[in-house]
Amino acid sequence: MSSNTEHITCLIIGSGPAGYTAAIYAARADLKPVMYTGLTPGGQLTETTEVDNFPGYPKGITGPELMEDLKAQAERFGTQVRFGLVTKADLKATPKRLWIDETTEITADTVIISTGASAKWLGIENETRLRMNAGGVSACAVCDGFFFKNQDVAIVGAGDTAAEEATYLSKLCKKVYMIVRRGEGEMRASKAMQHRVRNTANIEILWDSETADILGKEAVEGAIIKNNKTGTSREIKITGFFVAIGHKPNTDIFKGQLTMDELGYLQIIPGSTKTNIEGVFAVGDCADKTYRQAVTAAGSGCMGALDAERYLGAAALH
Repeated sequence: MSSNTEHITCLIIGSGPAGYTAAIYAARADLKPVMYTGLTPGGQLTETTEVDNFPGYPKGITGPELMEDLKAQAERFGTQVRFGLVTKADLKATPKRLWIDETTEITADTVIISTGASAKWLGIENETRLRMNAGGVSACAVCDGFFFKNQDVAIVGAGDTAAEEATYLSKLCKKVYMIVRRGEGEMRASKAMQHRVRNTANIEILWDSETADILGKEAVEGAIIKNNKTGTSREIKITGFFVAIGHKPNTDIFKGQLTMDELGYLQIIPGSTKTNIEGVFAVGDCADKTYRQAVTAAGSGCMGALDAERYLGAAALH
């Protein structure tokens, strides 16, 4: 380690609601936080057009605007927000050692990880185009279902999350097509969730089916669904297309150091944001596979900063 290596009291890895809220609280506690935003400053919300469920915005706000507001608030209290990606970390060292963009080495007394999770997508060209153009493709029914009230929509997936989101959509939408790749009896969702879906009148399950294409120039107008067994295709008329095939937490660089579950979500001590390494805290979607909402991420960011402040305070007494 070079003598001119920058040392940081509180390093925040990743932006988004969790990271920026952690920064606000850490800065107000005089921890002089430094945030490295990652490759997508603002995280998943920058790909969301309308946010209607974040407290304090009665008229709604776009995802990018919300993240700019949070960034400005964090900077107002002295947070240094830097564009860069943490590519390597030695969290077991004292102090913690990290590398930015594979070249710049820094050290830190505390690290708050808010790297989030990325939705898995089907990889269809029109899916990407309509998603990026806010044309009705979404990976969050709870976030965006409201915009499709009394309309016909489709959701792809066969696990508990897909079943829960299909049920949620059924209460808002006229009809919900649930596209399941496998046949009856092979659905991954729990039996209780399967019963709920099957017993909901306006949900039609399309078994043995895959999405061949999503139709629409400016917005979703339909989808081509192919039956895996018969090889036949049919067109369904929809205005919204939801993908619920899972999320991948952005935690790969911490493998072998931080305790994770089988999916890669960081495991924290219940009632806190503490990981298995002292002075390292995990907040937001990288540690939350249950709620995955902006407001819950923000709340955990607050907790992370308070945990870091208390850790530093206790360390100073020894």
